[in-house]
Amino acid sequence: MTTLQALLGIEHPLIQAPLAGVQDHGLAAAVSNAGALGSLPCAMLAAPALQSELEKLQAATDRPYNVNFFAHTNPVPDPSREAAWRQALAPYYAQFDIDPASIGAGPGRQPFSAESAELLARFKPKVVSFHFGLPAPEAMQRIRDWGGRIIASATTVAEARWLAERSVDAVIAQGVEAGGHRGIFLSDDLTTQVGLFSLLPQIVQAVSVPVIAAGGIADANGVAAAMALGAAGVQVGTAYMLCPEATTSAVHRAALKSEGAVHTALTNLFTGRPARGIVNRVIRELGPISAAAPAFPLATAAIAPLRAKAEAQGSGEFTSLWAGQNVSGCREIAAAELTATLLEGLYRHR
Repeated sequence: MTTLQALLGIEHPLIQAPLAGVQDHGLAAAVSNAGALGSLPCAMLAAPALQSELEKLQAATDRPYNVNFFAHTNPVPDPSREAAWRQALAPYYAQFDIDPASIGAGPGRQPFSAESAELLARFKPKVVSFHFGLPAPEAMQRIRDWGGRIIASATTVAEARWLAERSVDAVIAQGVEAGGHRGIFLSDDLTTQVGLFSLLPQIVQAVSVPVIAAGGIADANGVAAAMALGAAGVQVGTAYMLCPEATTSAVHRAALKSEGAVHTALTNLFTGRPARGIVNRVIRELGPISAAAPAFPLATAAIAPLRAKAEAQGSGEFTSLWAGQNVSGCREIAAAELTATLLEGLYRHR
């Protein structure tokens, strides 16, 4: 099997997980310049912002980098569900003196499109990764036309096989420990989600493409353990969130450094899809999973003003404090230094 390094053109088979909302090109460039694969989260970037970030990223590194997109289908808005959701949030609106009628649309999360592909074609990134499945075949072909590699997340063996059947270059095995959004896409059943060290060897056995381990890997020991179970490489996210190159907010940084960071949950309250974050007031009181929350990404609009009001008071009780189950690797050190410490585990088992 081709090594991940050769496949992606990188020195070391380590990927910095795309961290939407807490990073920009700076973190991606720092990791790529350290010999691993930096990632730029793109799902929340409109075309002008995406172009600007790509221009800055290419100016900051001549190494390969990964651009990450979502592959969801936008839902049809359901007025009755939206009304039920806002009713569930009504006591909080009253507390913060928010007029529900003043609430507009929240931050968008757009799926990969033909327009996205055309913009990317000007930059020709070495790696394009997807969450929530894959885009249309013609969009994927556009990536392949410039020699781009395609990788995508699988949370079950069935999803890994589905991705391999569609000729992805590598599969990311996302264990349930991972922070942020679950990549689940063949089912909505959260009981299908399992830990990395159960999932990883099963996916390695099920597919013939390289498998990248993700979820709960926070230090060199975790990296070594994943490689010993057959991973071709690892993806690490949460550990990078305290690096100075990350744009993690002060409220989020404080939460990551608090004793409460050890308690995370899968919740759909912030976006409408299950994602792992540090348990806070709104998760305790409404969730973590609520049937009232509109489908992804429509749940965001109604809760966004609560987040803004609370954060203005220094509180993260209404913030999506994304984090994995293992925050022990979070350190306030440069991304290059953190990358070097993680790399110590890559070759330990050989």
